[in-house]
Amino acid sequence: MWTFVDLHAQFYASMLEQWNREHPDKQLQITFTNYPYTEMHNKMTMAVQTGQGAPDLCDIEIGQYPNFMKGQIPFVELNTYVAPFEKDIVKARLDIYGKNGKYYGVPTHVGATVMFYNAELLEAAGIDYKTIVTWDDFAAAGKKYLAATGKKITSVDTGGTDWLWLAMAEYGEDYTNDAGRANIKLNSIRKMINAQSQWLKDGIAMLSPGGHVDMETGYANLAEGNIVAFPKAMWFMSRFLNYMPEMDGKWAIAPCPVFEKGQPRSVGIGGTGTVVSLQSKHPELAAEFISWAKLSYDGNVKIWEVLGFDTCNTSIWSDPKITTDTSNKYIAYFRNNPFDTLNAIKDEIGKIRVNTINPFVSEQFNTNILVDVLQDGGDLETALDAGQAEIDIEQ
Repeated sequence: MWTFVDLHAQFYASMLEQWNREHPDKQLQITFTNYPYTEMHNKMTMAVQTGQGAPDLCDIEIGQYPNFMKGQIPFVELNTYVAPFEKDIVKARLDIYGKNGKYYGVPTHVGATVMFYNAELLEAAGIDYKTIVTWDDFAAAGKKYLAATGKKITSVDTGGTDWLWLAMAEYGEDYTNDAGRANIKLNSIRKMINAQSQWLKDGIAMLSPGGHVDMETGYANLAEGNIVAFPKAMWFMSRFLNYMPEMDGKWAIAPCPVFEKGQPRSVGIGGTGTVVSLQSKHPELAAEFISWAKLSYDGNVKIWEVLGFDTCNTSIWSDPKITTDTSNKYIAYFRNNPFDTLNAIKDEIGKIRVNTINPFVSEQFNTNILVDVLQDGGDLETALDAGQAEIDIEQ
């Protein structure tokens, strides 16, 4: 098995031990190899193209996944193996690794986007994060926080599109269609970028150091108290424990603000789908193992406890043995229970398609549009027109 995250390999190895204990008639030996992200995906691409050298099992990052869905699909169809667990799994996460109703990858987490608030600093400034429902409320809180502290409430990204995915989900829009064609000139995108531009002008937001919050400069910015609110997928909880353990008890998790009351308050972001190669000599056993490891109750308990991910198996979300376990490091760290927020948005987690054009679309935003508008103060429509022209050439 190939993966690009060492912690994932540790999880799989743990599930392998349990599998062999529980399945004496189906004993497995798996060699786990952890490659750097780019190297692993390049090696897998080469193995698919040459028809040799692929591992039995491989983690494929969601942004790379569409590259393997062109033409003849090189992976085993997993519907039969997923079926025993399907009723408890968030369907959008299965669909995102599927094509034409067939599943080819087993998901790792939901990646539900939530709002992280430094409740301690906000409360000191007289702000209750629970009263923030809309982005207008958020801007008002930002102005109040600035007046009280002289500091910014948030940072906006020039090197990531998470804010835009959230806006699209709130409006039910998507910059690619079923055929994979991209159109970035959307009302939702305009709304979010215009709002962020205004926050920068009003002095309540800064540009995210390094382009986005999920990097060491971003963690330092949070640890220093320079910003107190931002949206990110729930898997960001692990970043707090790994990089900001001293902020224990300060941060809370809440549904994201919306532009209009009643809009959905979340979107699934990021992910890894594990595939079984058609080159495998043991495809049935590999498929049975990985579906059990990543979709079963036991597997999802371990995904939560070891990786801190919001699990695809929703039976975990309402199991008091899990949700009320205050000895769990993630539940203990945050001011409120993460599962309370997860259950509040359970039916509001939007899905944005991931097509082969998506990496190019992200590149247009991350290298041109967001920099031109948010950093350099350029005109949004001009930037969107230029980005769309490049996308049209590409597609």
